[in-house]
Amino acid sequence: MKNSDLVFVGIKGSVIALNAANGQQAWATHLKGANFVNVVVQNEVVLASCEGEIFCLDPLTGNALWHNPLTGFGLGLATIATEPNLGSAKLAAVAEKHRHDAQAAASAAVIS
Repeated sequence: MKNSDLVFVGIKGSVIALNAANGQQAWATHLKGANFVNVVVQNEVVLASCEGEIFCLDPLTGNALWHNPLTGFGLGLATIATEPNLGSAKLAAVAEKHRHDAQAAASAAVIS
């Protein structure tokens, strides 16, 4: 199984991996508490934050690779930001092409 075969869900203090083809649970890892979990997949890892802490999980097993309690920052929601991955880069390239095409069309309309 590959990362792309899985869908990752953050819910009730846990991250759950589901088989993208049939929705069956591949694994579940309880992180902390029972609140909202923010999840990002990046560079072959799953990053998840909850209860003011961040966890790095192996996407195929759910095992923790590392954990940082972010001591001193409180227990609120945390946002995870990373460099764009290949999929994001493709979307950005498509958006840039649409912007360029619209600009060219607008310039052509002004000239004629």
